[in-house]
Amino acid sequence: MSTASVPTSFTANGRTYRPPAQPVVVVCVDGCANEYLEASLAHERMPNVARMARCGYRGLARAALPTFTNVNNAAIATGRPPDVTGISGNFFLDPETGEEVMMNASRFLRCETILAAAARAGRRVAMVTAKDKLREILSDGLQGIAFSAEKACEASPETHGIGDVEVLVGRPSPAIYSADASLYVLDAGVALVERELADFLYLSLTDYMQHTFAPDAAESLDFYAAMDERFGRLLELGAVLGLTADHGMNAKHTSDGTPRVIYVESLLTERFGPDVRVICPITDPYVVHHGALGAFVTVHLPDHVPAAQVARFLLECEGVTEVYDRALAARKLELPPDRIGDLCVLSGRDVVLGRTAADHDLSLLSGALRSHGGRYEEMVPMILSRPLSPRYAPLVAADPRNFDIFELTCNGGSG
Repeated sequence: MSTASVPTSFTANGRTYRPPAQPVVVVCVDGCANEYLEASLAHERMPNVARMARCGYRGLARAALPTFTNVNNAAIATGRPPDVTGISGNFFLDPETGEEVMMNASRFLRCETILAAAARAGRRVAMVTAKDKLREILSDGLQGIAFSAEKACEASPETHGIGDVEVLVGRPSPAIYSADASLYVLDAGVALVERELADFLYLSLTDYMQHTFAPDAAESLDFYAAMDERFGRLLELGAVLGLTADHGMNAKHTSDGTPRVIYVESLLTERFGPDVRVICPITDPYVVHHGALGAFVTVHLPDHVPAAQVARFLLECEGVTEVYDRALAARKLELPPDRIGDLCVLSGRDVVLGRTAADHDLSLLSGALRSHGGRYEEMVPMILSRPLSPRYAPLVAADPRNFDIFELTCNGGSG
């Protein structure tokens, strides 16, 4: 594509994007707490990221709460917080039906994506995810390429904008519980840029490795080195690259590996009686990652139980750090009020929240429990391959958000 034919700008959700003529690639490194980068850089395993940090920009940004995958991928893909996107978790109690459902259908998204707007403006857009659960919601309205590594073998031109993905990447669809699930996404991105099939890409990885291994584990260092090789290849192809994460990751267990869990529904049922419902918004099909245990839950109360009394009780529980009623959660946590409970509850750095012991099969965990969802997984890396212009320096010096990444990658470069 010649420079003259590339659209100069487009608007999505009140923001104007002015992408450069060369390929734009934004990567969500799922679960990438800054500690992982620090460990890999200290071991000199990420020379391309080190060069980006030196010649471009590296800092921290604040993710959307709760710090879950669907919430933050929707925010990144739209440039807006959850009270605009409508995505409050991976899983929620649908007020229209009273059913507990996965929030992965496009009907739950309340605003357009940057990807759809870019495609409408004439960019050749591709969205590649590791987990198939994100594909439908992030490809809403997109006239372009959209497929997952998990189900790459099922992609077809009619439904995904592309076929023969396994031929494109050069190997079969990966196991979702593997490092290759993320590397496959990056290899697909490289192939799409290399073959000029896309020039505006969003690549969303999976956090299996971060759930499983600590930052300084040999497996983590090897994984981050492998990712860095792919980042280097994208840079060699002339891409403008922006990296961020949907959330961080912390160990949620004692020194002997025992998970530190507060079963909130059990506590509240014992204290306030039956009919209390606790929803774990981290819930998704990938139970080996986290056992549906995260650092954020919502509480739905029967009419006769006062929310203020329950909030006071929960705040007295060791390991519970924050409790907000619906109105305060909507205002302070930027959440859609109709898609959360009467209370939102957050836990400490080394603690997770669950429903009852019977609702969580901890035998399915692939290792010691590492998870996310709360305040302590809120700060994530932000890395750009180009230095920031003076216009955007104040933004990153104040309160940058991970969902600023497309604007910074498209508009913020000074070189």
